[in-house]
Amino acid sequence: MPKIKTLKGAAKRLRKTGTGLLRRNKAFKRHILTKKSTKRKRGLRKSVLVHKADFKPMKRLVPYL
Repeated sequence: MPKIKTLKGAAKRLRKTGTGLLRRNKAFKRHILTKKSTKRKRGLRKSVLVHKADFKPMKRLVPYL
């Protein structure tokens, strides 16, 4: 059985948790920040778990993470 290559773009964006789930950062925190409220920007700092529906395809992108 051949090895699966890791998608490097995904590997840079995802981290594995202790229980084996995938953690990602939130989008929309790069630019055009003046119109966003402080509360909204503060919420965007936190990372979140990858949703259950997206977990299997994401796991396929980073099989050895």
